[in-house]
Amino acid sequence: MLRYIVRRTLYMIPTVFGVIVATFLLFNWVGGDPAMMKLGKNASPRLLEDFDAQRGYNKPLLWGHWGTTRAFADADFARSAGAWRDVAGAEHRPEAGSLVVRDGVEAVVPLAFDLYPGETYRWLIAYRLPAGRAEFVVRGAADGARSVALAPSSAWRAARLDFRPGADAGELACAVRAGGGDLELRALRLRRGVAHAFDSQLWFYLRQLARLDFGASHETNQRVSTMIRDGLLPSLALTVPMFIAGLLTAVTLALLCAFFRNSPVDRFFVVLGVILMSVNYIVWIVLGQYVLGYGVRLFPVWGFESWRYLVLPCLIGVVSGLGSELRFYRTVMLDEMYRDYVRTAFAKGVGRRGVLFRHVLKNAMIPILTGVVMAIPFLYTGSLLLETFFGIPGLGRMGVNALNSSDVDVIRALVFVGAMIYVVAHLITDISYALVDPRVRLQ
Repeated sequence: MLRYIVRRTLYMIPTVFGVIVATFLLFNWVGGDPAMMKLGKNASPRLLEDFDAQRGYNKPLLWGHWGTTRAFADADFARSAGAWRDVAGAEHRPEAGSLVVRDGVEAVVPLAFDLYPGETYRWLIAYRLPAGRAEFVVRGAADGARSVALAPSSAWRAARLDFRPGADAGELACAVRAGGGDLELRALRLRRGVAHAFDSQLWFYLRQLARLDFGASHETNQRVSTMIRDGLLPSLALTVPMFIAGLLTAVTLALLCAFFRNSPVDRFFVVLGVILMSVNYIVWIVLGQYVLGYGVRLFPVWGFESWRYLVLPCLIGVVSGLGSELRFYRTVMLDEMYRDYVRTAFAKGVGRRGVLFRHVLKNAMIPILTGVVMAIPFLYTGSLLLETFFGIPGLGRMGVNALNSSDVDVIRALVFVGAMIYVVAHLITDISYALVDPRVRLQ
């Protein structure tokens, strides 16, 4: 078994890496701009830049030598003039898809904030100069003024200029000069250099995971790992008793249905299961709080001070999930009841109770174990609705608050840890099969 566990663990390495990459792409690429989602569209570029730098979002996504900066938003003049609409000497011509710097004019590039001294930056320029001369110049660089001549061309051309701001970044100025003819700009981009080609968002994320560091919550300013640790106990205190009670109740009632199959008892529990499945989860919560909480005052309805605060949400969780679990386990038990070995046991004189508990239940452990082990990741994440409605400070409530406040670091950590637990649960499932069923071999 140990050899099997080691081999399966090695096979899981690509799966684990795939989970890491998938969660990384979901939150760093597919999800849009995390800084904009959290801070809003009215946040200053400098504040957005600090947010990106703290979380590595200003680096290349996977690899590359140049990252982005909020100091200058990429200008695509075919779509809009952007910040250039207020620059003297520059005229946006949307019909031509370009920005024209008129002859004899020096247009200063509108930077959102001062660039950081010691960093390396690169301007990328797409231009067209039918006649005359032009240059892109940077004053106040670390090694003096820097410039690149823009060669005359009737076709669109590209140019670039690398520079490092001087010690006094406030003296830095970037400008475009045209002489002897108008200069057309189609695009203008500013990039920030990184340490090496793999100094990327992915590498930043992998280093965080290697240190078990999920970053800091922008909402509470706490380490996310600390928040998960503090919220884990309240979640498990709710979900584990609720899961065990629901499982035992569902399996017991399923065995009872199998024992009295096709009888009024069996039909009653079938109807009960359908009714429980048909009522919405929210209805059970509101009904339980109103009747058992405010009505007869048997249980408190808000807080996490003692075990009494968990009784009502556990009861609601068991009742709301009992319908689907009862239908599932009843089907499993009845399927086993019509097997050949059951008929053989009855033919040998084994009583109905002995057949159910010594044969049917044992052979039905495979689907039961599958449901049990696959529920482990959901025990970790807690119950979103129950924790929110009953004020339990667990991971479920923390996830809801993170979603409402766009706290990306918290959401990403919860998703990643849940996915990792789900992968490990598959390994536990295979091992459990071999322990409860002699027909299964670990090979």
